[in-house]
Amino acid sequence: MRRRHLLAASAALAAPALRPAAAQAAVTMRLSHQFPPAHHNARVIAAFAEDVKARSNGQVAVQVFPAEQLAKAGENFPGVARGAFEAAAAVNFQWGTTIPEMNAPTIPYLFTDIAKIRRFPGSEAAKFLEGLLARRAVMNLMWLYTTRQSIFTSNRKPIITLADFQGMKIRGLNALTDHALTAVGAAPSAMPGPEVSPALQSGVLDAGLTDVSAAVSRRYYEIQKFGTVAPYFSVISHVYVNPRWFSGLAAPHRAAIEAAARKAEQDQMDVTEATAASAVGTLRERGMTIHEQTAAETATWTATMQPPVIAAFNRLAPEGGPRSIELLRAIPTA
Repeated sequence: MRRRHLLAASAALAAPALRPAAAQAAVTMRLSHQFPPAHHNARVIAAFAEDVKARSNGQVAVQVFPAEQLAKAGENFPGVARGAFEAAAAVNFQWGTTIPEMNAPTIPYLFTDIAKIRRFPGSEAAKFLEGLLARRAVMNLMWLYTTRQSIFTSNRKPIITLADFQGMKIRGLNALTDHALTAVGAAPSAMPGPEVSPALQSGVLDAGLTDVSAAVSRRYYEIQKFGTVAPYFSVISHVYVNPRWFSGLAAPHRAAIEAAARKAEQDQMDVTEATAASAVGTLRERGMTIHEQTAAETATWTATMQPPVIAAFNRLAPEGGPRSIELLRAIPTA
């Protein structure tokens, strides 16, 4: 009996020491998003997770699930609101008619000035949208500027003047912003990004419309001769959390997450701008003829394409729509 006790004691002494409790994560934050790991949004979110770990001395572990590994894009909101997982990311226009005011940045030429975009986090416009999110039982954590540079692609001829849209079957985005395309005589057809390339190749579509970075990742330069780059609309992604979970955290844990979020918001600005500039260069290098829209062309397109979308937006969001536009326009450029 004594020998068994001695052996057990020896084994205990020989076993590796357990990590101190302080070195183990006290909080786990599962964050679901749809972006593939190579996407610039995904890279910033991954860096955010590492930053939270460092700021919390390992006490908060952000487990990131990219590319819909944890939940489909449409399942993220109910999952976070119910508390099935703690956080998720979304693209602003994915809120659709649930929070129609979130569509405001996608109104053509309304919110594409980079100086305004840099001042959006913390602005009255951001706070207004955060209030609408809170009514839906989620708390906004950070805004991630995703794009302000679109590209109109085609094979037959470049799209430079409004007359070039006449009769063209073009990839649309959603029922709201497609009002701009019908206003110039185009026939928009909304479809997911992966379906656009085959549609362009088969002739189902005459022209494409996408973010400049997506045009590179989806290799549009192999199937389209011309591209017009324009500050057509902005996409603002965001990360939101379950408010009950977040309010239940210890104050130092909340502080670490919020500080990392503020840094990620600012880091995203330069990452997105650099990604877009690189994409335009890559498209040119791969043989696509690129036209960058002039200020005069932008003014002409704005005058025709923006009003019908604003009218439709205000019908969609009669109470908050005009206010969200007003607040975006009020963000200073300097």
